[in-house]
Amino acid sequence: MAKNESKILIFGGTGYIGSYMVKASIKLGHPTYVFSRPDSDKTELLNDFQSMGAIIVKGRLEEIDKLVSLLKEVDVVISVLAYPQVLDQLNIIKAIKIAGNIKRFLPSDFGVEEDRVSVLPPFEAFLEKKKKIRRAIEKENIPYTFVSANCLGAYFVNYLLRPYDKEKQEITVYGTGEAKAVLNYEEDIGVYTIKVATDPRALNRVVIYRPETNIISQLELISLWEKKTGKMFNKVHVPEEEIVTLSQSLPDPDNIPVSILHSVFVEGVTMNFDLGEDDIEASALYPDLKFTTVDELLDIFLHDDPPKPYNAAFE
Repeated sequence: MAKNESKILIFGGTGYIGSYMVKASIKLGHPTYVFSRPDSDKTELLNDFQSMGAIIVKGRLEEIDKLVSLLKEVDVVISVLAYPQVLDQLNIIKAIKIAGNIKRFLPSDFGVEEDRVSVLPPFEAFLEKKKKIRRAIEKENIPYTFVSANCLGAYFVNYLLRPYDKEKQEITVYGTGEAKAVLNYEEDIGVYTIKVATDPRALNRVVIYRPETNIISQLELISLWEKKTGKMFNKVHVPEEEIVTLSQSLPDPDNIPVSILHSVFVEGVTMNFDLGEDDIEASALYPDLKFTTVDELLDIFLHDDPPKPYNAAFE
């Protein structure tokens, strides 16, 4: 194995953002292991990973002995498990502690910086589970990198602009549309995450993905899209009060997405705190590596095969 290579094990690699992590790990030359349930229906994707060179390992998170045996074969662990499985990471932590050889663990964060935001109760309950995992990692003295990747760019372009609906004349705007958010292309999130996972500078640190080129408001995003498509859209604003009421009245887990929309696109939580001296901003780590700008991301949506819409799992 080359000096700069690490054996990387990825949990949740067949999920939406997980697949980008797997491809990035392989692309960057790391021996890549993908942990998958024995009954996974993602056979085609797993076969694709295997054809790229990934090693597929079937098992369940409650099989601690099997996890320990697998962990002893790798150096770095990345969890990209979906929200319903966040607390299952306690099994991974237990196995990492027993194995005793893991150089870095990246838990399933990859959204807002949960230790530094104030959000509506349904989203707060969502983040509390992720905080519990962070605290467990710290308590067990497991070497870590916590990643705040902010908004998944293609996911939210699809959600906010609905570019796949060619007949659409209206675009929903949450609140005033002026709050700033950070939209990062999923391919970049994959590459940067694999880079920081093996970077000594990111050991036991929080890394925040906040490149200047990707900070944008809803209204600016819509304006940019109008210029690129030559269309003008009717902007339908949903008042903040209505969003808050929905977060209180919708049943769980339907109240989570609307609370996320409020936090990110009304309150602007990805941008409403300053980065301090101890913070690491990802784009500053690698001057030769550039994030896809929001402008460039929208160009991708003008192609014949743009990123497809996806719905996150909340139950």
